[in-house]
Amino acid sequence: MKVVYDTETDTMTLILRQEPVSESDEVREGIIIDYNKEGRIVSIEILDASDQVFEPQGILYELRGKERAAA
Repeated sequence: MKVVYDTETDTMTLILRQEPVSESDEVREGIIIDYNKEGRIVSIEILDASDQVFEPQGILYELRGKERAAA
């Protein structure tokens, strides 16, 4: 997963898969979900991110649950 904050456009994008986008849906004003051809979520875009996200220029990553055994 990759998180991109564009200060020029004030958009934050959460990229879940590095795949082509086949369809996009604005589920609420300023929240766009992109899907691949199988209907899986590729990315989520937040417009006017500085109004929606606390500290859009910073990120805290937290992993919860049991650790997975190395394969």
